[in-house]
Formats: sequence, C-alpha cells, structure tokens
Amino acid sequence: MNKTTKQIAFFLLLGLIILAIFRLNDSGTSMAQLDYSVFLEKVKNFEVSKVRIESEKRIVGRYKASDAAAKPLQGDGYDFVTLIPYNDPDLVKTLVDAKVSVEGTDEEDKKLLGMLINFLPWLLFFIFIWFIMFRQIQGAGNKALAFGKSKAKLNPDMKNKVNFNDVAGADEAKEELKEVVEFLREPKKFISIGAKIPKGVLLVGPPGTGKTLLARAIAGEAGVPFFSISGSDFVEMFVGVGASRVRDLFEQGKKNAPCIIFIDEIDAVGRLRGAGLGGGHDEREQTLNQLLVEMDGFETNEGVIIIAATNRPDVLDPALLRPGRFDRQVVVDIPDIKGREKILAVHTKKIPLSREVELKTIARGTPGFTGADLANLVNEAALLTARKNRKRVTMQDMEDAKDKVLMGPERRSILITDSEKEIIAYHESGHAILGILTGSDPIHKVTIIPRGRALGITMQLPVEEKHIHSKKHWLNQIQILYGGHLAEELKFGDVTTGSGNDISRASDIARRMVTEWGMSEKLGPVSFGKKDEQIFLGREISQHRDFSEATAQVIDEEVDRIIKFCVNEARTKLRENNDLFETMARNLIERETLDATEIKMIIAGEQLPPVVNNKVNKESQAEVDVTA
Repeated sequence: MNKTTKQIAFFLLLGLIILAIFRLNDSGTSMAQLDYSVFLEKVKNFEVSKVRIESEKRIVGRYKASDAAAKPLQGDGYDFVTLIPYNDPDLVKTLVDAKVSVEGTDEEDKKLLGMLINFLPWLLFFIFIWFIMFRQIQGAGNKALAFGKSKAKLNPDMKNKVNFNDVAGADEAKEELKEVVEFLREPKKFISIGAKIPKGVLLVGPPGTGKTLLARAIAGEAGVPFFSISGSDFVEMFVGVGASRVRDLFEQGKKNAPCIIFIDEIDAVGRLRGAGLGGGHDEREQTLNQLLVEMDGFETNEGVIIIAATNRPDVLDPALLRPGRFDRQVVVDIPDIKGREKILAVHTKKIPLSREVELKTIARGTPGFTGADLANLVNEAALLTARKNRKRVTMQDMEDAKDKVLMGPERRSILITDSEKEIIAYHESGHAILGILTGSDPIHKVTIIPRGRALGITMQLPVEEKHIHSKKHWLNQIQILYGGHLAEELKFGDVTTGSGNDISRASDIARRMVTEWGMSEKLGPVSFGKKDEQIFLGREISQHRDFSEATAQVIDEEVDRIIKFCVNEARTKLRENNDLFETMARNLIERETLDATEIKMIIAGEQLPPVVNNKVNKESQAEVDVTA
C-alpha cells in the first residue's frame, strides 16, 4: 500500500468515526415526543411504568408492558420524552400515586457528556486541520534542511539501460572510458603492477556529439553506483549552498565507493576564477574551491571517479584541469563518414527501411553532422513517411529529411512575385556557375523554393572530408559568394539586398586571410589583433589593437585587394559563360529545384526531361556545404 492510499484510508476512517458520533448524538432524540398534558393523563391512567427525571425540564419514560409490546423500545430503553413547561411541585407525588417507578440522574455528568458529544466532531475536525498544516510545515522544514544537500541522482534511468554498443562514432573515447570501467570491475589487475586509475575524466566536444550518452553507457557497463548531477545544480542564490552540495555529493560517493560521479555541463561551476566579475566572495568561486579540495585535497577519495562533460574547455579553471583532478581529457568530436554510418545504423534499428536505402550514401552526404543531428534526420524521415501513410522509409524520405535539417522546412506559403522569382533564380545560378567554374566542391542541389530564412539556396558536395584549406580554396569561396551579387548586376543592371549575407561572409573570409591565416603577400605570415574573451559569457567581446595605424591601413588595403581580385575573376567567368548561366537560370525558373544529375546534364548541353506537375523527383546522394 503506497503513501497516497494510506492517507485516503485514514481520511475515510476519520469520516466514518465523525458520522458515527453524530448518529450517537442523534439517538437520544429518536424517542416519541409527548406533550406534558398527555404525559400527565397517561400517568393518571396508569399507562406509564417507569420515568427518569433527567433535568428540571426533561423527563423520559417507559410504557407498561401492554403498550410496550406494540411499540419497540427506543434509545436506551425508554419510549417517550416530555418537556416540563413549568415548575410542577406535585409531579413526583402524582407519579408515586400512579405507582410509576421514578429514577434520577446526575445532572452535571449528563451536561458534561452532552457537551462532549456535541463538541467531539468539531474537535476531530480541528485535529484534522492541524494535521494537514503540520504536514505542510514539516515538509517545508525538510526542504529547508535539505537545501544544502546534493541533488545528484543515484543510478538514474536504470530501466532504459545504455551500454557501449549503443554508442557509435566515438571509438577512441569508448576505449578510454572502457579502461575506467575495467578498473572498477577488476582493480587488482592494475594495482598489481603499480598503476593508478585516473581520478577524473573530462569529456570535451561540440554539442550533440554524445558526451552525456557516453556517461550513461558507463553507468550501464560499470555495475557500480553512478551519481549524476548537472553543474548548474550546485549554484543557488544563497551563499554557501553550492559548497555544501559539493561536500554532500562526495560524502555520498565515499559511502558508496567504488562509484562514479558524473557532472554534466561542468563549465557552469568550473569557470576561470579571478575574472574581476563577482568578486572573491562569488558563490560560483566558493563552489569551485570546494570542488577542487574534494577532488584532490588532504582527504583522499579512493574509489570515487569523477567524469565531467563540457563543450567549453577553454573557459575552465586551470586548477581543475591539472593532473590529479582531471587527469584525462577525452575528445568526443564530430564523427567522420564511418562514424556517421555506424550512428545511422544505431538509430535505424527500429525504423523499417526500404531496400534502396544506403546508410553509407546518407553518411557521405552529411558532413559536419553530429550524432544528435543524425538522430534528428532519421526521426524526420520517419515522420515524413508516416505523414505519407507508407510503411517503410525510402531513400527519398531520407534526402527530404536531410534537406529539412540543413535548410529548414519549405515555405511554399510565402508569396513571391514572378519578378522576384526571376531575380532569385539568376542569383542562385550565379552561385552555381561559379561553383562549377572554380573547380570547387561539386554542386549538389540548387533551389529557389524558400526554406528557413533563405529565399534560395545553393548546396555544394565536398568530394572528401577536409580538415585544412588552402589559400586557393578561400579565394574560390569568395568568388562563389559574390556570384549571386554579380549575376544580378550582369542580368538586371541592378543589385538587391539578397546579397547581404554573402557579402558579409566573403568580407569576413578576406579579413581572416589577412589577419589570422597569414595569406597576405604584403604583410606576410603575421597575426594581428589579440582577442579578449569574457569567460563568464564564453565568447569574444573585444579585440586588442596591437598594431599601428599604418598597419591597419595596410590591412584594409589587403582586404580590399583580395575582394576586388575575386570580384573581377568572378565577373569575367560569368561573362565568358553567359549561355550556360542563362540556361541554368531558365531551368531553375521552370523546375524550382535542380539536383546534381540535372546540373551535370545542363553542363553537358543535354536536354532535361519534361517537368511533371511542376515537380521532378530524383534522388541525389551528397555531402553538403550550403551557400545562400
């Protein structure tokens, strides 16, 4: 029987007791009422055998056997009650003459009993109200006393156990963490050769790469108590609460050793101290100080392993990262093509797929996707299939889901005039043509259907995953970004605001080429402008001007030179390939979307198949880089 059921049963029993008391109280009034004159007449007629004088004003009585047989006894053995309207001095003499048995009662006891019977229901009612209030006050007191207690959960979500087989695309991280799990299972294997297990492991990586999932997998694999808490759970508005919760957390860990303590988003409490904001009394700093002491202070925490996760290791306090606290930093990075394929295999286990679906192709077409992105892609494909009332997910569903994740949902409800549609078509064709002519990554898809906040999008397909880029690559990217602006200028003799984002991105690339990447011929391989970061906000807020005005002028000149060079190159290429440019734009106006196959046919000068219902459904297999 749970707590709620017990409380309901208690209140029902209390209600029955109160009802019984009311019934008991009413039982005395269930006798027949006789007028005093009728009572005297019956006494004189010898019809009454017994009376009891309860007070100066009240008499109860019993009829003789002949009448009582016809009327069952009421109350406590008396048949009737009568009230005396005045003080009758001859009443007792009349009763004695009629040979009526006369009894008396203690009036004070009767009054006390009557008062008790009348007051008891109210007493029980007030006891009930007091009980409810006491429970509330007691609960508030417990909460107040537990304010400094840790909010860590022991072995959370054990019904949905996760193990290392459910984690894909992070093989190196799994190997590092398997060693921790193995130590907890077989400590003698390591201790026998003098090895010491790391006291702490810090999981570092972008959002959505599976850091928390890895921690849940450790909980499923380790077979030891696993405490889970978020970094934000330590800090409250009251001073000292965070440090108290840290102490309580480690006390729980010591009692349950060997065990694992997982702190998610540790940057909420472990940020760099002494930033000049909040002062030395800042609650976050006190909490961090206590955490540092508990992890590697005078007291040892043998058997307690700390695992923490963050996507901002650069803002953590160096004292937190030193050996003896977080001995290892395990990078959980964005998965490569093989990792993406494994992640897709995990997420499609319970999804009915059509035979044509190739996970390797989808993986190749999703560079830069994290595990969370891929899980979202698979879910979107399943939702799309359900909306179409089909039983299996097709490759086309996967492609449509990928486009939705990358570019946002289609906004066909937006009203675009024919002239705007033509401008957007030529703008996107300019991007696509320069993407082809510069020999950059192949064009995967071009569309003038509004998606997200963009009115049109050109997507490129990287041939292979790249981790570094050359100067030529960035010059080509600037040309492609200016392609839409120059296409509008060449076709209509005017430009629109649709190029705003392209120009901003191109200008940023050119400036970084000069100030960060050392790609300026005039300035050489020198970095300019030291950046300051606000560690409590976790982002750059200013940049030091560590160069002279003359150098600043040269930087501006170099940025201007790179931009002008790219613009002139792009304009020349568009003019020399005007026929291809016009063909691309006309087909885009007609079809609204061109995939990789259709783009190749246009380049080869081949005729595209006719449009059916203003829509061409073809599958394209691609990795995507978006240029709006």
